[in-house]
Amino acid sequence: MGGFFGVVSDSDCVDDLFYGIDYHSHLGNQRGGMMVQGDKGFTRVIHDIRHDQFRSKFECELERLHGKIGIGSISDFDDQPLTIAGRIGKFGITTVAKVNNLTQLKEEAFALAKAHFSEMAGDDVSPTEIIASLICQKESFAEGIRNVQQRVEGSCSLLLLSEDGIYAARDRMGRTPIVIGQKEGGYAAAFESCALHNLGYKVCRWLGPGEIILMTSSGLKQIAAPVSHMRICAFLWIYYGFPASSYENINAEAVRYRCGEALAVRDKGLQVDAVAGVPDSGTAHALGYAVKADIPYRRSYVKYTPTWPRSFISVSKERRHVAKMKLLPISEFIKGQRLLFCEDSIVRGTQLKDTFARLPEFGVKEVHVRSACPPILFSCKYLNFSPSRSSLELVARRAVQAIEGDENKNLEQYADSSTPQYAAMVEQIRKEMGFDSLKYQTLEDMIKAIGLAKKSLCTYCWDGKEDNLSATEENIL
Repeated sequence: MGGFFGVVSDSDCVDDLFYGIDYHSHLGNQRGGMMVQGDKGFTRVIHDIRHDQFRSKFECELERLHGKIGIGSISDFDDQPLTIAGRIGKFGITTVAKVNNLTQLKEEAFALAKAHFSEMAGDDVSPTEIIASLICQKESFAEGIRNVQQRVEGSCSLLLLSEDGIYAARDRMGRTPIVIGQKEGGYAAAFESCALHNLGYKVCRWLGPGEIILMTSSGLKQIAAPVSHMRICAFLWIYYGFPASSYENINAEAVRYRCGEALAVRDKGLQVDAVAGVPDSGTAHALGYAVKADIPYRRSYVKYTPTWPRSFISVSKERRHVAKMKLLPISEFIKGQRLLFCEDSIVRGTQLKDTFARLPEFGVKEVHVRSACPPILFSCKYLNFSPSRSSLELVARRAVQAIEGDENKNLEQYADSSTPQYAAMVEQIRKEMGFDSLKYQTLEDMIKAIGLAKKSLCTYCWDGKEDNLSATEENIL
């Protein structure tokens, strides 16, 4: 994943920029970057944050960063922001993007202009530099950004720093959010709305899908109006969005609480001694469940947060090590107890299995698990969220493989919670994980908890349904 923050101000913006970016640290743990435009042009700083927090790497840089306009990012893939010198001018750019047609766009750029690319992400060209090249193909920043929206397959939201101000452009399908905050003398653009509050900004608007604005210290100018369709990622509310943030004016923590309530309503008759959340994002789900079911809530596990990063992005052994080391059991709330744990999701299953494998040594009597979202049957193809090298990394697909002998067989039936295939899959997962019982949230209840129409949400990872634009909608863009 990743997140970004941008500021335009009538005074020095560096402090706001620094803290605003830091509030996005939960979205990535690879690279952090800041860029400001001052009297001497652009100044850019990028650091590796895999083993240090953003603040500790960038605090020492603040004295040499001065300017009234700036952008920055937390990235889990490529170095950002980039400084670009093109025929339409010099600019800085940062993105939250997944470019599925990266190879095609790269080859077209080579053929078109005999271009070369200097920034690398892993073994390939930086997606952000490819996006910048699409902008430079047109006659203005506005036309270039529209070109990006039309050409990129996957998703792309961006901030572009120019001499005119900051262009903020939301993904054409609205898969990721951009929120605008205002205070006296300035504006800020952010992925996470929680980044605005403590810096004194009040939310003044959320950008709509495909919308482009130019942000200056004196105001906002709409460059392109939003389109009518939206497919915002539902997982924002369920897991990776920060609890204090809202998206489409709907708070993430409130949605998680409602998810927990919905789980409890469908779980009548289960006898347990306490409800616990798998920290941190499972906590609100568990609180909603406990209150609705009138069962005591206990923190049977707590998370040690000062030095351990978030672990959802990496697929390596390090992820399992991080997950194990940062969770600490409270044995007094485990011994002799029938416990129900609420988790936001069960993706690969390895982390959760490792976590609960330790419970018998603390004398747990029963372990029941409830997932706040349905089984994940499809790897996300629209965001760099929890990337998988193979679908068999998903515990639900391994269950299908075990039942059918073919991981791709009858997936439509396995995604439908009313079918016997679905029930068999859940039972197979339960046995693999070693739980006394396992239930998942229904897709319908999850959507109801979020409060948006299904057509406005991307639910691909649960039901495999791709919501592509119609020919009419393509023409609008």
